[in-house]
Amino acid sequence: MNELRVEIGLERCLEQPPEILRAARFGLLMNQASVDHSFRYACDLLAARFPGQLKAIFSPQHGLWGEEQANMVESPNSRYEPLDLPVYSLYSKTRQPTPEMLRGLDCFVIDLQDVGTRVYTFAWTIQNCLQACTAAHIPVLILDRPNPLGGQVAEGPLLEPGYESFVGGASIPLRHGLTLGELARLLNAEENIGAQLDVLPMTGWRRNMHFHATGRKWIAPSPNMPRTATALLYPGQVLLEGTNLSEGRGTTMPFEVVGAPFIDPHQLTARLTTCDLPGLGIRPIRFVPTFDKWQGERCGGISLHITDARSLRSVTATLTILAAVVTLWPQQFGWLPPPYEYEREKMPIDILFGSSRLRDALLSELVLTDGTIKELTHLDEAAWWQRVRPHLLYA
Repeated sequence: MNELRVEIGLERCLEQPPEILRAARFGLLMNQASVDHSFRYACDLLAARFPGQLKAIFSPQHGLWGEEQANMVESPNSRYEPLDLPVYSLYSKTRQPTPEMLRGLDCFVIDLQDVGTRVYTFAWTIQNCLQACTAAHIPVLILDRPNPLGGQVAEGPLLEPGYESFVGGASIPLRHGLTLGELARLLNAEENIGAQLDVLPMTGWRRNMHFHATGRKWIAPSPNMPRTATALLYPGQVLLEGTNLSEGRGTTMPFEVVGAPFIDPHQLTARLTTCDLPGLGIRPIRFVPTFDKWQGERCGGISLHITDARSLRSVTATLTILAAVVTLWPQQFGWLPPPYEYEREKMPIDILFGSSRLRDALLSELVLTDGTIKELTHLDEAAWWQRVRPHLLYA
């Protein structure tokens, strides 16, 4: 255990209940990663602390128990049997709480573990909840948790207008550097949602902390986010979902491997060893996905190993890998067509990247130069931090 223990919003709520919850009937958006330091579920803890007040549970993508895979694999409504409460899925026929779901509630509580990347859908579920609660005149309370990537680095381009989707509902970078509480404050203000929003901050969390420094144990918030190393690589590696390259779904190392049947692992590794990839080690491998892309087929590829988390820039690394694959196997590489996460017209890579610029660049250049990669991944970090400063909760 680290000397500096981080106390999350859930634990602070139990110790010193905020006024907004006194005598309030409330709903709770959570999943199986919504636990305290003793691995007890938020719903059980809040139901015991506020007897008779918790009236409904809401779940994000992947369901309450993280059972479902990605990309429009929906979760049905169900019940949480220990408390005999309804569980309303916000990744099913609706991705926003309906008036019927919210009826009778005095407050809407959110306790989710995010992974610090724009395309992770939890942020956009929260945005939808803010909008629905505003319409229903229900205040929202977010119990904040750490950004596992820390809060000092932002990376990757801003999403451009016209490319909004359920994997990007506002113009923020791929790696945004905010906690969910901070991001919700930003969205509430900049998107003019106007929700009555309170965030219960953590104590002990500092912006320079990656998750391992918090002294807390990682619980996978989704089925393909098993480790904090996965989360560190995810801002870039998630872009592979828009390609015919396996990002490791169907293996024990999702987002930590890259491959396809047409790739020669040693040739790709040799190419990448000439590139500048700070904080990243590369090893040639072969693997067979048990589901998803290339299911049951032997893939050649690479395994990614984080050697220095602070210097790692995963978006730049993934673009460098993509550039190498396109150069070596231009006829075999391909972009996946829609639908993807309920977008049925735009290319998946475009809504993932936040514009068509990456796809356009790889289609137009035989060799994607370091300069082009730098231009594609450029973010004015100073402007970003200045923009979000009014919404930050941690110095």
